[in-house]
Amino acid sequence: MRNWKVTKLGNPREVLELQDHSRPSIQEGEILIEVEASSLNFFDILLCQGKYQEKPPIPFTPGAEISGVIREIGKNTQLKVGQRVIATPPLPDGGLSEWVSVPEESVYPIVDSMAATDAVAMFITYQTSYYGLYYRGNLQKGEVLLVHAGAGGVGSAAIQLGKARGAKVIATAGGPDKVQICKNLGADIAIDYIMDDFVEVVKSETNGRGADVIYDPVGADVFDRSRKCIAFDGRLLVIGFAGGRIPEAPVNHALIKNYSIVGVHWGLFARLHPSKVREIHADLMRLYDEKSICPLIYQAYDFREVPDALEILADRKTYGKLIVKP
Repeated sequence: MRNWKVTKLGNPREVLELQDHSRPSIQEGEILIEVEASSLNFFDILLCQGKYQEKPPIPFTPGAEISGVIREIGKNTQLKVGQRVIATPPLPDGGLSEWVSVPEESVYPIVDSMAATDAVAMFITYQTSYYGLYYRGNLQKGEVLLVHAGAGGVGSAAIQLGKARGAKVIATAGGPDKVQICKNLGADIAIDYIMDDFVEVVKSETNGRGADVIYDPVGADVFDRSRKCIAFDGRLLVIGFAGGRIPEAPVNHALIKNYSIVGVHWGLFARLHPSKVREIHADLMRLYDEKSICPLIYQAYDFREVPDALEILADRKTYGKLIVKP
């Protein structure tokens, strides 16, 4: 089989090597999966550069999400050969491989009718947005949700999940093409933040009240500006810092407007509450089957194009998810 190995630290194009290896063996409680698709995430770039919080020993294979078919099962497993699944291969043997061996607890069944590309694009982004909006943000029907970076992976999931909950969704994105993507995803209002002040638009659309829940994967100035258009009793969800700068908030402002600044660390939640992750997965499968959600995919690349695809992802000019097919 082929897999991608990081042989030294640096930019993906410089450090990734496509190598041939024997198929992995499985132990008790493990599953052997033939990979149909792998997803690419920005943290794969950081892993290659040695800048991510996890620093696996070199050489290692990046890739946090795969979809595929179970070809072999170890003893004491509940899954079956032939089942189609999503899996999250643990480092150092990640998912940018044609075959993976993973513990059963890292495997999530999917329906046969789900496309491999949809399946692999669903896990981290939709789990994060579901946990953020429904658990941490307590988003309710009829509330106003402001989603930043709405054409991105987690942002596009948040728009769809917001609409599925019955919220009025306002989304921001950069440029007319991405604004149109947000509208296509179901956003009631889509704002080009390059041309318009989203604070004023949100105030106008809510008669000055502001957004009940703000979903912010950007940080930096976007976070600072979001505090100016959050409603009384609002929840400002901190998803990440794609904007670079980690902002600080004057807590007296949170006191005066009575809003909450809420951290959303899905990764730790998943480790502490794996049964809850499975409950979320089951509900996401229901929403997908009802056609309430469907992953936004930028492009599916050939397995040999992984360095090229990661370079494109690094430029931050893409939308949705980037997928690789062996």
